[in-house]
Amino acid sequence: MSSATYYVWNAKFGGLEVSDAKRLRALEEENARLKRLLADTMLDNAGLKDLLSKKMVAPAAKRQAVVHLQATLGMSERRACMVVGADRTIMRYRSCRVDDGDLRSRLCELAQQRRRFGYRRLHILLRRDGITINRKKSQRLYREEGLTVRRRKGRRRAVGARAPAPVLALPNQRWSLNFVHDQLATGRRFRVLNVVDDVTRECLAAVVDTSISGRRVVRERYGVSPIPR
Repeated sequence: MSSATYYVWNAKFGGLEVSDAKRLRALEEENARLKRLLADTMLDNAGLKDLLSKKMVAPAAKRQAVVHLQATLGMSERRACMVVGADRTIMRYRSCRVDDGDLRSRLCELAQQRRRFGYRRLHILLRRDGITINRKKSQRLYREEGLTVRRRKGRRRAVGARAPAPVLALPNQRWSLNFVHDQLATGRRFRVLNVVDDVTRECLAAVVDTSISGRRVVRERYGVSPIPR
């Protein structure tokens, strides 16, 4: 043992027994391990908070979330998959589907020609063109291209029999109330309550004020006396 090593050990473990030194060394290792666990937990929580607004159900969405965590937080692939809850095999998966570009363009063209056709009737038209595919594939492409037809809302039908409006032939049988708004040169607004006979169309009263409450409307309405005929 060199003298430098001896002085370092003496400054660090001076006055300690061998058992005390071993116990101190174990405590330091446990403290370092707890710090690593805390750092990993905080990193996982930061990744989960970053992914709260993202919907991770399909494998493609989970793959994008893993790539996002690797790019923003510098996580490894293994840890990012653990946080997202995805299998590491999805990161190496490559789709084996054939290119459906021509089929999609033909489906969109038929949907533009037949705007009220759903995927079932469009599937029949594709079969007539000699394109042999499964109905489920037609439905999937139809949904992915956003060709869903909006349902028409049914017309509201009146319930019950309509009673004919009474024919008014005499004055002072029914009156109508109407409000008129305007403002003064100073900018202050006022209202006018008009009481009109429905038969003669005569204005029986005109109440002008800056504020007309409901009680005053009733008072003015019943305070008008019918015009003798």
